[in-house]
Amino acid sequence: MKKTTFLFLSVLAIAQWANAQAPKYSNEFLSIGVGARGLAMSKAQVASVNDVTAAYWNPAGLVGIQSNLQVAGQHAEYFAGIANYDYIGLATKIDSSSALGFSFIRFGVDDIPNTTDLIDQNGQVNYDRITSFSAADYAFLVSYAKQLGIEGLSVGGNAKIIYRQIGDMAQAWGFGVDVGAQYRRGKWLFGATGRDITSTFNTWSFNLDERTVEVFQSTGNEIPQNGLEITLPKISLGAAREFNIKDRVGVLVELNADITTDGRRNVLVSADPFSIDPNLGLEIDYMDIFYIRGGIGNLQRIKAEIGNYSEYTFQPNIGVGVHIKETLSVDYALTDIGDQSVALYSNVFSLRIAINKKSGLQEIAMAMSTRCF
Repeated sequence: MKKTTFLFLSVLAIAQWANAQAPKYSNEFLSIGVGARGLAMSKAQVASVNDVTAAYWNPAGLVGIQSNLQVAGQHAEYFAGIANYDYIGLATKIDSSSALGFSFIRFGVDDIPNTTDLIDQNGQVNYDRITSFSAADYAFLVSYAKQLGIEGLSVGGNAKIIYRQIGDMAQAWGFGVDVGAQYRRGKWLFGATGRDITSTFNTWSFNLDERTVEVFQSTGNEIPQNGLEITLPKISLGAAREFNIKDRVGVLVELNADITTDGRRNVLVSADPFSIDPNLGLEIDYMDIFYIRGGIGNLQRIKAEIGNYSEYTFQPNIGVGVHIKETLSVDYALTDIGDQSVALYSNVFSLRIAINKKSGLQEIAMAMSTRCF
């Protein structure tokens, strides 16, 4: 109890100290999510996730993987294909009570035209002088999870390295830590995740040539300076309940609440410095093979076109999944990145492969015996 109180007070102190100088939505690409299952359930994953994607949602869930090795991948396109989002994850069992995971995430916009030299010093337009560059964010996570002595309780953590790049003009390096816990009691599941729990610091450095500086000055733009960007902690709490309908149909309902510490946000509970954004997810499975999923999230209050009052909006998400012999999982989600003003829904597919060393040896042995016979 004392440790929990100390952790809460530490997060509160960090939020109050850094809130004035930290920009909102720093490293926001790490809030998009991974895996079509989680996206279809509106990111309600903190309590129930138990596969390789737990390294992102809640590292404590890695102890739930049943195979020796799990590999997952995802590619998605947002804003009508302008931005690309890629994820690769790998998790392995160390022993019966611990697991290790590695994750790689990239979110970027490629082939951005650079028109700095479009007009030469003589005022002539030359389209051959147009070049291109990419603006991309990268994250590499190393995760560890451990089942504790208390039945049903597991903890985990992430160490993450962040690299952000804007062509040859700017780059930033950052380092952060996430922590998580899960607890199962019967058919109830509970989870908590602290992202950037000590705050994440990105160190930006800019390398602008003389021509670029001249363009900035002539157009009245501010010349960026080297500096530090702070990502404040975010706490996610979750509770889930499993239900059985007859013998072949299962239902999972999960409710999450994301608590941000970077000031007032346009979410259901908007305050300073804490804002609360709830997410509700539902999953129905048939014999643990076929899955139907849905969720509601991104609750916002918008100003009505007529009158001074505001109304609430929300973002629905849906998806399906197929698990084949507990070795191959293909999941699909129809989801938006969260900008309701644009409302460009994307088709997201993710793939997960489970490899069991023991079953693999058995299959080889059976094949050899059959061939010999």
